[in-house]
Amino acid sequence: MEDRIFQKPIEKQFEFDEDVAAVFDDMISRSVPFYAEAQELIKKIVLKNTKEGSLVYDLGSSTGSTLINISDGSKKLNLVGIDNSKAMVERARKKARAYGADIEFVEADILDYEYEMADIFLANYTLQFIRPIKRDKFVKKIYSKLKSGGLFIFSEKVISEDKKLGKQLIDIYYDYKKARGYTDFEISQKREALENVLIPYSLKENEEMVKEAGFEYVEILFKWANFAVFLAKKG
Repeated sequence: MEDRIFQKPIEKQFEFDEDVAAVFDDMISRSVPFYAEAQELIKKIVLKNTKEGSLVYDLGSSTGSTLINISDGSKKLNLVGIDNSKAMVERARKKARAYGADIEFVEADILDYEYEMADIFLANYTLQFIRPIKRDKFVKKIYSKLKSGGLFIFSEKVISEDKKLGKQLIDIYYDYKKARGYTDFEISQKREALENVLIPYSLKENEEMVKEAGFEYVEILFKWANFAVFLAKKG
């Protein structure tokens, strides 16, 4: 279904409700530059760093696309997606059944969930929706639940430390969205709905956050303007 949520004046802050879940796949493909390519990169990194039975969590799994894509690989992995949106989880389960993918999707708060020791944690545009006061502590929890050598791969919208460049990148991103069918009104409505809901860090702040959590190594796997994919490794 095509994303037309913000054609009307907004009445509330952004939330992952049934309306968003219904159009989420279209929304993210048109709103996140090179989303499909980044997903394919993440899949290949996961498959190169796992073995049969490895446990992979997807935090904020939305409609399940990331894990469904990974499940199409050559290994039998233990894949678990967690999301606090009932609408998202229901859609993820239906998609997984349609694709014949053996994935567990759980409706739960990722901050409170009791994780088992895992090989990989994924979080695609999830941390940015966690309040900063809780974000750093949560990343430390992820670190504590990773096996030695485990990976934390996360995608985030980022802000520039240079204000002039930051404004230019935002303008370039808005042009990107307009080229994919969004109107100026829709863009402004979504920006207003996300204000104080989506709180991005800079590249440096994200790197410092994972290092302070204990990760010995962090690298940027992919970046386009104000979007980035990070890989952090537990030694």
